[in-house]
Amino acid sequence: MELKDRFLKYVSFDTQSDENSQTYPSTDKQLVLLNHLAEEMRTLGMTDVTTDKYGYTMGTIPATPGCEHAPVIGFIAHVDTAPDMSGAGVKPHIIENYDGQDIQLNASLTMRVEDFPELSEFKGHTLIHTDGTTLLGADDKAGVAEIMTAAEYLIAHPEIAHGKIRIGFTPDEEIGRGVDFFDVAAFGADFAYTVDGGFEGELEYENFNAASAKVHVQGRNVHPGYAKNKMINAIEVACELNSLIPATERPQYTEGYEGFYHCVGFNGTVETADIAYIIRDHDAERFEQKKVYMWSCVDLLNKKYGGALTLTLKDQYYNMRKMVEPHPQLIELAMKAMKDAGVVPVVRPIRGGTDGARLSFMGLPCPNLFTGGMNFHGKFEYCSLTTMQRAMQVIVNLAELWAK
Repeated sequence: MELKDRFLKYVSFDTQSDENSQTYPSTDKQLVLLNHLAEEMRTLGMTDVTTDKYGYTMGTIPATPGCEHAPVIGFIAHVDTAPDMSGAGVKPHIIENYDGQDIQLNASLTMRVEDFPELSEFKGHTLIHTDGTTLLGADDKAGVAEIMTAAEYLIAHPEIAHGKIRIGFTPDEEIGRGVDFFDVAAFGADFAYTVDGGFEGELEYENFNAASAKVHVQGRNVHPGYAKNKMINAIEVACELNSLIPATERPQYTEGYEGFYHCVGFNGTVETADIAYIIRDHDAERFEQKKVYMWSCVDLLNKKYGGALTLTLKDQYYNMRKMVEPHPQLIELAMKAMKDAGVVPVVRPIRGGTDGARLSFMGLPCPNLFTGGMNFHGKFEYCSLTTMQRAMQVIVNLAELWAK
């Protein structure tokens, strides 16, 4: 199956995950695509194809003769789409030989180069974009399609020498649970790559250290006509907390290695309020300082309001760099695989996280490769089929390089 057709097939599956669900996977509809992928793997001729009770779907491309002792390399992508916007009824539009101009998504919505200047980098590419009513699902069905197309190519071309290759597809990455039950031993790879990046050439082995902070405010509701010296307005207390967070350390004012506090949720009445943050920083020391500062803000307001605030702060994942750096061949071979595919490597930190970050700390060093997808999680999402084809070639090149 051609890469384009495979991608269009996968985005037709609604696989949105649900952060409020207590099941795993968080939605049954993810299993529909995972089971489809398992059957497709068998049809292609992969061995050891399994889907466990959590939905993790794995398969093997056996080593070619003489390469049985090469390192076992894995390629991993996630099937779920973000809760931020619907992934049901996706209607992809295809532009051949994109002219670098604004893209009309529908009668009332345009994706303008002025707003998304990186569009100009894709002039001459074949682009696939949304109709402006759903997300596209390139995050990470582009990665899924690239891995499966590369697998099909390797199986059809046994003259390409490679060691044992393991393929893995996961649910619930978008809600931070992507590898909660991933069996690293069963996967059996020495090293792996997640295929979950964006812009062409991206090679990422540094990511944020991440924590979540949830603050509950217990107010005191009194009739406003008689509230003097009695009322504690939980909404105002939560707003006061937010005012203590440095304005310059918010996502819209940061880039590169700069960390941030990001308010991701607020709900409140006079009686009670809840405010939620994510805390991010690449540097471990600055990450700890941010958490300490959050505690100090809560402590300050608790002294002012008699213990009205309760903070629940949890670490989510850590910077994979220290787990990947002891294995420089992971990066060196990825860079060579890109160059051999005509791609200029762009090594930069992930301003986010991937399944690979947690897998690296679970004993499977796992940097991240580009897919060609852009503007993830929303109606302006698009991907370059031209870049997707290069990403697929990078996977094939890596399989061959690791055998050498």
